[in-house]
Amino acid sequence: MQHTENVLLHASHISKQFGGLSALSNVTLHIQRNEIYGLIGPNGAGKTTLFNVLTGLYQPSEGEFQFNGTHYQAGKPHVLAQAGIARTFQNIRLFANLTALENVMIGRHVRTRAGVFGALLHNRATRNEEYAITERARELLHYVGISKPAQTLAKHLSYGEQRRLEIARALATDPLLLALDEPAAGMNSTETKSLKKLLQTIRAGGITVLLIEHDVKLIMGLCDRVAVLDYGKKIAEGVPEEVRQNPAVISAYLGGGDE
Repeated sequence: MQHTENVLLHASHISKQFGGLSALSNVTLHIQRNEIYGLIGPNGAGKTTLFNVLTGLYQPSEGEFQFNGTHYQAGKPHVLAQAGIARTFQNIRLFANLTALENVMIGRHVRTRAGVFGALLHNRATRNEEYAITERARELLHYVGISKPAQTLAKHLSYGEQRRLEIARALATDPLLLALDEPAAGMNSTETKSLKKLLQTIRAGGITVLLIEHDVKLIMGLCDRVAVLDYGKKIAEGVPEEVRQNPAVISAYLGGGDE
């Protein structure tokens, strides 16, 4: 176990039931600061449920978690966004008829201070803040490698660019933890390699990354540590080479439908 001060997120004894179905059972894990942490498992293993608990979308039936040294109640995504957890979704959730720039600016407003009165009065402080938001959004579009004009509507971007735009919007919230739900889904091999480089750059910039992914090759080649779920339980956790050779993991994947 690593020193407590190095742990950014600690989830303890997490269980989640949907009616009579147990989706998660007594899952404990910790994510260290400035690491890339992967979450894998066969279809139906509980990955998405755990991811949704960790990012505040679901409230666990049992258990608790601590983020950046503070206990938080799950089920409140806006609280976790303010605390420093940003996420993307498996199905792209962009504002299709807004520009790339506007999509990122929306993410940035989590950190603004002007409020309703400032927006109505449009005073100098508000104008300065809007300018700063716009400039930061432009920086992030460049950072994630979207080369098309910032005024391009999101729906006119390529699939890979839309995925990157989601990451830019998440980064606009200044997260401590960037949680990505299958970011490589639907990407070709070139786009996946490019995504891998981007995530390594993000981590090098001091942001911790959590990703759930079906692309096991990507996970094993990118992550510092990996956790494996099967039937709602954590069956393995460790560096990729340890996890790859774990008999329980081999058995789960031979019997499951994932790769």
